[in-house]
Amino acid sequence: MTATEAGPADGFGGRETPEPSARPSAVTAKDLARSAAVLRRKGARLKTWVGSVCVALVVVPVVLAGVLPIPGPDEQSLSLRRLPPLTGGHLFGTDQLGRDLLSRVLHGGQVSLTVGVLAIVVSGIIGLIAGAAAGFFGGWVDTIVSRLLEAQLSLPLLLMLLLIVALFGPSIPVITFVIAIAQWPEVARLTRSLVLVEREKPYVAAARVLGLRRITILLRHVLPNVVKQATLVILLLLAQAVLLESALSYLGAGPQRPFATWGRIISDGQDYITTSWWLVTLPGLVIVLLVVGVNLLGDGLRDRVRRRKGR
Repeated sequence: MTATEAGPADGFGGRETPEPSARPSAVTAKDLARSAAVLRRKGARLKTWVGSVCVALVVVPVVLAGVLPIPGPDEQSLSLRRLPPLTGGHLFGTDQLGRDLLSRVLHGGQVSLTVGVLAIVVSGIIGLIAGAAAGFFGGWVDTIVSRLLEAQLSLPLLLMLLLIVALFGPSIPVITFVIAIAQWPEVARLTRSLVLVEREKPYVAAARVLGLRRITILLRHVLPNVVKQATLVILLLLAQAVLLESALSYLGAGPQRPFATWGRIISDGQDYITTSWWLVTLPGLVIVLLVVGVNLLGDGLRDRVRRRKGR
């Protein structure tokens, strides 16, 4: 048998070795997408749990401050001034007047959280109504709302808040309304963009063909589809509301005494920061814990909503 009959020869006179066929990868694009979705799901779940724990660590003691076995926030004992934490039965120590710092932080949190929650409720209602009307009706309604948004966003926020408080007084209703007015543009902008998308969908056209009034379509069909995403933004605004209230109280424009707010506690203790660090650090850590918890909780819930809509 000749070399030709035996098969094709390689360069050295022998047979040519057949090339191995390329084997397909065991990992497909579908597997990669599934693993990425699993990671996103785990990340959203982790954010939700960590945020919930951080918020609960602050909110639960604040809500139960009236029944906890701690001294009153205004009980003074000059012989126990500026005790460090974990001394004499005071978990957070005492302040410059001998008052229990933990009690003041918890009772002050009731004021700060009340102002923050009321502010986001008011701003949420205003933002939802204004944004939904601008996005659905358009025309002159959209023009007026858009100009109001642009005008307010162009103003320096803190200076505007201080001016309003100086004009109307630093009471809790005024502080609540001021923070609500400062936050409604964010809710209105998001609601407007969501409604603009929803009004172009087939179910809105079908409702119009059936003869439903525009206001009925907006209230019964469009708003229920956007309110969940808008609520998540309103939840994130709680952290900003608490920070704004604390900033106003720190500058002396918050609720006045006898209310002990977080900002006022930090302001009263800043003169002793070099010798009594806990007077400023511990209330600040409570604010940080709440803000971080609210942001993580809001991010986790938002990721879960997006994942469900993407299915």
